[in-house]
Amino acid sequence: MAIKRNKRFHAEVATSSLSDIMFFLLLFFLIISTLANPNVIRMTLPKSKTNEKTNKQLITLSVTEEKRFFVDKEEVVFEKLEEKLLSKMDASKDQTVVIRIPFNMQVQDLVDVLQIGVKNKLKFVIATSPK
Repeated sequence: MAIKRNKRFHAEVATSSLSDIMFFLLLFFLIISTLANPNVIRMTLPKSKTNEKTNKQLITLSVTEEKRFFVDKEEVVFEKLEEKLLSKMDASKDQTVVIRIPFNMQVQDLVDVLQIGVKNKLKFVIATSPK
């Protein structure tokens, strides 16, 4: 009597490597999303030999070459700049204002902005790019 063996093939999809690929994609997008800063206006900053990074709460004040002022990407006229900065500050004024000003602006433009900080006792930092 002939014995028949069951040699049917079943289609299979190997899914063990898919979980590895998904893990690497997740890591990639997490790392990229932390590096992307959507609160940036493109400009060439002054150069400095030493840079100090801070992790405090920041308010970004950007000044373009056309003397347009942006507080956290929101355009503000110079006359309303002080009012806007004070409204963004918390009650303890513990936040730091980072000034992003082009390297070829006149010193007087920077001094005009810094006088607002001196008058209201705000902490100002000038953003620079590495050497």
